[in-house]
Amino acid sequence: MSLSDFFSPLSPDKFSPKAGFYTSQLGLKATFYTDKFPDLEENEYDIAIFGVQDDRASVNNEGCGLAPDYFRAQFYSLNEGAYTSKIIDLGNIKAGASISDTYVALKMVVSELIKLNIVPIIIGGGQDLTYAQYLAYESLEQKVDLVVVDSKFDLDEEDQEGLAAKSDTYLNKILLHQPNYLFNFSNIGYQTYYVNQESLKVMSKLYFDVHRLGEFADDISLTEPIVRNANMLSFDIGAIRSSDAAANANAGPNGFYGEQACRIARYAGMSDKLTSIGFYEFNPAFDTNGQTAMLLAQMVWYFVDGYYNRKKDFPLTPKSQYLIYRASLNDGTGEMLFVKSKKSDRWWMQVPYPTGISKNERFHLVPCRYDDYTTAVNGEMPDLWWRTFQKLL
Repeated sequence: MSLSDFFSPLSPDKFSPKAGFYTSQLGLKATFYTDKFPDLEENEYDIAIFGVQDDRASVNNEGCGLAPDYFRAQFYSLNEGAYTSKIIDLGNIKAGASISDTYVALKMVVSELIKLNIVPIIIGGGQDLTYAQYLAYESLEQKVDLVVVDSKFDLDEEDQEGLAAKSDTYLNKILLHQPNYLFNFSNIGYQTYYVNQESLKVMSKLYFDVHRLGEFADDISLTEPIVRNANMLSFDIGAIRSSDAAANANAGPNGFYGEQACRIARYAGMSDKLTSIGFYEFNPAFDTNGQTAMLLAQMVWYFVDGYYNRKKDFPLTPKSQYLIYRASLNDGTGEMLFVKSKKSDRWWMQVPYPTGISKNERFHLVPCRYDDYTTAVNGEMPDLWWRTFQKLL
């Protein structure tokens, strides 16, 4: 089956300005699927943008399936950055006969793009599509680190209507999916009054990383090492405060500011490890003056900008480009190793595999902050090191 079977071609006239695009704008820099489906193997594209027009499992946000074309009208009017972009817009995946059909289509598209070394940018649709985005990694036979930007965990009662997932329960499906290839889950920006305590206990028991919105109030750069650890990222527009992004029926008064959301998107683009990203739950029906469409377009612009500014310092080779730091624990149980990139000044910690767990590697690398290193220098074990070691057991 060809990828072209899943897509509806685009009519650029629908999102082009009346006077046409300027030569500096992305509308004249990107390639569009209009009549003949592009040869993705022959043409060296870096990034593929496509929409998914399915909101059947989006809870209380019907209409978000119309998001892709509203996004395009804003995104392609933006100017290209200081790089030569190689972007292909594949059009839209229409809603299948059932929601499961849509999931299969999205899974296959994302999987094939990753195999071609093309980073998919998914414009949804409901956030339940994160489940299909995750399933794409099953055929790649690799462990997955998932990062979700959301005000909630989407981990509640099981769906009672027979659907594959819902936008507020899809995480259940990911956690229970067999075979289980989820190594780590991180939530960025949850708001405690939206999260029940049982869910918090589940996250703690599984040694997952969950971070309250307030942790980043003074310094959004604290999200960088969390995002850098992701293979895939899912961004719920509802995680942004309603004053900055009102186009979501579930939007609330608190959340990230627009500029913070753009920073997170840029960190995702800069991550050498990240291979897919999805932006979900943007609902044009609630978009006053197109403000949220503009913000989403700018977030994707920052992701692209980050992509073309990747430092390519992961994996950590050659060794001459890195500095090794050692720290001894107060209890005398051993020392911890940290790595700092000379290119980017970014930090990683080495967490050793327990004996007999891995035959090929001696340690697992985890992105961290300088503060984790200073904690270790003071003789204390960073919490991130301990949680990671527990997952390796």
